[in-house]
Amino acid sequence: MNLTEPRIFSGSANPIFTEKILNYLGLSQGEIDIKKFKDGEIWVKYKENIRGRDVYIVQPTQPPAENLMELLMMIDAAKRASAKRVTAVIPYFGYARQDRKDQPRVSITAKMVANLITVAGAERVITMDLHAAQIQGFFDIPLDHLYGSGIFTSLFSKRNENLVVVSADMGGVKLARSYASRLDAGLAIIDKRRPKANIAEVMNIIGDVNGKNVLIVDDLIDTGGTFISCVEALRKKGALEVYGAISHPLLSGEAIERIEKSELKELFVTDSIPLKKEALNGKITVKSASGLFAEAIKRCNENESISSLFEIDKS
Repeated sequence: MNLTEPRIFSGSANPIFTEKILNYLGLSQGEIDIKKFKDGEIWVKYKENIRGRDVYIVQPTQPPAENLMELLMMIDAAKRASAKRVTAVIPYFGYARQDRKDQPRVSITAKMVANLITVAGAERVITMDLHAAQIQGFFDIPLDHLYGSGIFTSLFSKRNENLVVVSADMGGVKLARSYASRLDAGLAIIDKRRPKANIAEVMNIIGDVNGKNVLIVDDLIDTGGTFISCVEALRKKGALEVYGAISHPLLSGEAIERIEKSELKELFVTDSIPLKKEALNGKITVKSASGLFAEAIKRCNENESISSLFEIDKS
């Protein structure tokens, strides 16, 4: 047994993603038993000795909430089994949109989830494209924040003529600027207001998109209502072909149908969470983020710098 070799375990939220990481690294998957009783309770047991080992638990925390609970239990079980170091690899960090107290008497759930992961026993977190960068500060343990922009920009490096990168909202300007810098493209911003959850109204488009091809970038797409309203507004302002590059494809409700019926040319997403089968043969194209996470795990395990994996324009 090689004690310096990381042991990588998969939760049930996205096991195919974990398999891709293992294939990239040339490692075998750690053996774990996860059961769900008839009353809904989860039960976790490591089927191998992990005493003194570096353990990496791969589990995104998209709905249902059982995915988060399963992650916490896997972390707790690893600590109680005397693992040397436990790293939570969370391709998609759920509850990230609840990152501030924007109304009276509401929970800052993203902070609560960060506390739960820390208290459960994780000593490090690796994640990608958080909804808000401030969430990194919610953790009292090291967090490596990867960016999916490098996965997508290569797709548009040969299409950068007449291209404008559009931030879907004011909060995504830094991400959009990173894309624009990498692609030597223009930059525009959509100013919108959100009267209630999952509903957004486009108020203004800041920047020139007339006669331009457009790439909308964002961290996630949920019901698709906001995203499609952006597509429609851009087309009305004279945009030509409209593309999207969004890391986390939640695609709730009628999102897939909305995308297929829209004037969107193509939407690129990652496999941070499993994509619904009905989305695989239309306008949605999946690019894997597994190589990015595999490199992060490898460098973390070998105590090497991983800063090059999450470089983003800081200007």
